[in-house]
Amino acid sequence: MKFNTKTIHSGQQPEETTGAVMPPVFFTSTYAQEAPNRHKGHEYARVTNPTRSALENLLAGLEDADHACAFASGCAAMDAVLKMLRPGDQVIATNDIYGGSYRLFTEVFEPYGIQFRFIDMSSIDAVRQAFTPETRMLWVETPTNPLLNIVDIAALSDEARKRGALTIVDNTFASPALQQPLKLGADAVVHSTTKYIGGHSDLIGGAVCTSHDEIYDNLTFQTKTTGAVPGPMDCYLALRGTKTLALRVERSCENARVLADFLAGHPDVGDVRYPGHSNHPGHEIARRQMSDFGAMVSFSLKKDDVDHAHAFMSNTRIFTLAESLGGVESLISHPASMTHASIPKKIREAAGLKESLIRLSVGIEDAGDLRDDLQSAFRSIAT
Repeated sequence: MKFNTKTIHSGQQPEETTGAVMPPVFFTSTYAQEAPNRHKGHEYARVTNPTRSALENLLAGLEDADHACAFASGCAAMDAVLKMLRPGDQVIATNDIYGGSYRLFTEVFEPYGIQFRFIDMSSIDAVRQAFTPETRMLWVETPTNPLLNIVDIAALSDEARKRGALTIVDNTFASPALQQPLKLGADAVVHSTTKYIGGHSDLIGGAVCTSHDEIYDNLTFQTKTTGAVPGPMDCYLALRGTKTLALRVERSCENARVLADFLAGHPDVGDVRYPGHSNHPGHEIARRQMSDFGAMVSFSLKKDDVDHAHAFMSNTRIFTLAESLGGVESLISHPASMTHASIPKKIREAAGLKESLIRLSVGIEDAGDLRDDLQSAFRSIAT
């Protein structure tokens, strides 16, 4: 099946007892058993739920994975993967990373003896030099958050495999509609299903997709043991959102191209970060490993001043000033004080994240209206 068809049918069958086309929402904590350990596939809802299983089957199909595990949030999904590690193990992570990931790494896992090195992963040589005998995992974001750097998944996966390390790719920014890391050699893919997969800013969820049996066994152990699982209604909302994933992402990408070009030609803009532009340093890798360039655009104003940037972000009407991304609505945010505030300023700036950077999550509204909204914000800060 092609991807657009998979979003509707992958892993999905009409419900057996009624023929319902959409999976029912199973609100239950436990299941009747015919005799001890004789049941119909479900024992207790922390371990499995039919609505959650339907979502996991669909996500596995979209990522061409053998398995998927759904979690209560993207952070819970990351937490479950990292619990495969033991004191003394090392993780090499991209230095331009979501603030919540950095906080989880440094404030939760480092105190337990897990080591993290943050490297510019657009440089394969820099990653090679960072490997040690203790390296167990590469943690990749691409496109990165919020600078939209591009990481070569195939090349890094090959380097990790040679050294017996796992490659984990956070695919939230691209979604499986644009990028399928397992096909490029990654061992597991992490998603915040809150974003493009859900697509309507009405749920919190996460997932991990893999064809690596050991990883899957560890994930199912975590769901059973620590219980950071999504409720059935959130699973249903993610299932429903995924049905339109291909259409939403296609429209959002079209709009992002229009706005990135508009910003690149605007006299009040200093720097535009968008992988679809030929002058982006990762443009050719993005062309090779993605089917489109995504719907995220980051930029700075020519007057590189944080107060100026704040004024701009406070003067949009269609773009909503808010955290998150990947919904049908367009959002504008200030990474340094919002999504990446948990990363110390010195470390943010060393990675290239200026205090004045503005991040757009481009939705599916009319592109002309979005462009006019940005133009109006430019006029509001003109001096």
